[in-house]
Amino acid sequence: MNVKSKILFSTFVFVLLISSVASAWSGKCVGVHDGDTILVLHGGKAEIIRLYGIECPERGQPFGESAKQFTFYIVFGKIVEVNPVIKDRSGITIAWVYANRISLNRELLRAGLARRYSNDRDLAILEEEARAKRIGLWGDPDPIPPWEWKRKKK
Repeated sequence: MNVKSKILFSTFVFVLLISSVASAWSGKCVGVHDGDTILVLHGGKAEIIRLYGIECPERGQPFGESAKQFTFYIVFGKIVEVNPVIKDRSGITIAWVYANRISLNRELLRAGLARRYSNDRDLAILEEEARAKRIGLWGDPDPIPPWEWKRKKK
């Protein structure tokens, strides 16, 4: 790589890093739909935020209410930091969510109240640890993934 290419590449990487940091925002959590879906005030409106990389049990599914209560305790009424990753087909923001520098995404996995739904290695480790300890939904001898639960309900 010549000097000009290195400078262009470095500038490109710097702009990407700055834009990803700039896209993070904070707002008050004003609602908890379920364990992995919350409402956060952003620009004067409540925005739906889904937690990146995880999926919690659904309402009516074993541990669904526990996941919702856990999320409520961690974020409801608090100022949270939202680090968007992507928007889904419906335009809903999929993000990392932090309350007092604690990652809600990771804590749900650590508590055994979510399944990993990404290739993120750190999330995989947290799920493996919860499974090994048999906590939360991993205490069930045959836990049903949320996506299978939804399919069976239809």
